[in-house]
Amino acid sequence: MLTRIIDIIAECRNFLITSHVRPDGDAIGSELALYFALRNLGKDASVYNQDGVPETYQFLPGAGAVSRDFAPTESYDALFVLDCSDVNRIGKESEKLTAIKYVISIDHHVTDGDFSDICLLDPGASSTGELVYKLIREINADITPEIATNLYTAILTDTGSFHYSNNGADTLTIASELVRAGAKPSHIAEQIFESNPPAKIRLFTKAVQTLKLEWEGRIGSIFVFRDMLREADASLEHTENFVDFVRAIKGVEVALFYTEMEDFSYKVSMRSKGNINVEKIAGRYGGGGHVNAAACRIAGNLDDVRSRIMQDIVEG
Repeated sequence: MLTRIIDIIAECRNFLITSHVRPDGDAIGSELALYFALRNLGKDASVYNQDGVPETYQFLPGAGAVSRDFAPTESYDALFVLDCSDVNRIGKESEKLTAIKYVISIDHHVTDGDFSDICLLDPGASSTGELVYKLIREINADITPEIATNLYTAILTDTGSFHYSNNGADTLTIASELVRAGAKPSHIAEQIFESNPPAKIRLFTKAVQTLKLEWEGRIGSIFVFRDMLREADASLEHTENFVDFVRAIKGVEVALFYTEMEDFSYKVSMRSKGNINVEKIAGRYGGGGHVNAAACRIAGNLDDVRSRIMQDIVEG
């Protein structure tokens, strides 16, 4: 499949790159790295995200190139869909975008839809950024400092600062090569983890007050409701990494973060330690992810949603 992608890159001229709604560091970093690589090969490349670039990642080289709009689809030869296991997660323009001649999916999630003609899928990879790195190497594009910074960010964020179980020797080797190519770890970490906007802190102080520890302290949960977002003058992007606070509590084996959405459904972000497979649980509700990190969206009132998730965890 990698060979087919390389052939399409050589054959085609105009590329559009996209990812999922509410993009995270892996999505943004992977998109921008591929954007620079294609342009450095003399290709025309554009990046489209329905939700743009979150404030946290606006420091990344090329962030200003990400648009919330795109040209008529017939002007593109190929579409890259990165870090996106479900076509609907592209957003409201998913049907239009996947009508482009070639649709190429690059992803590392366990679940993957059948929307793409060509799919580079590796659940064993730490991140989509790791797969994009390998692709860029295969097409003989230089790893410039701009590309290195974006890919390092992708890997850093999706490995939980290199301490999740998806972090291994290959990942650390790639990270070291990105540093040699110009990525600056201390600067990137400062921008992501030490530059929180006040709105995020206001929201977090409200969320942490909802903390619940159940099942003898093995399951921890926090919640963000729509009124909390309004009171904190915050947005959904400010909730990134809230679930990791719960995961870091001693004794917690499964961390849950419930976010009330605009349609009053709930997004449930899950993190686990050891062999507890939260991807399996998320998959029951149309979600996905990895063994130790997954998410889904469930309609219903909060008590019912919580009861279903708790039962799934306890029963395994």
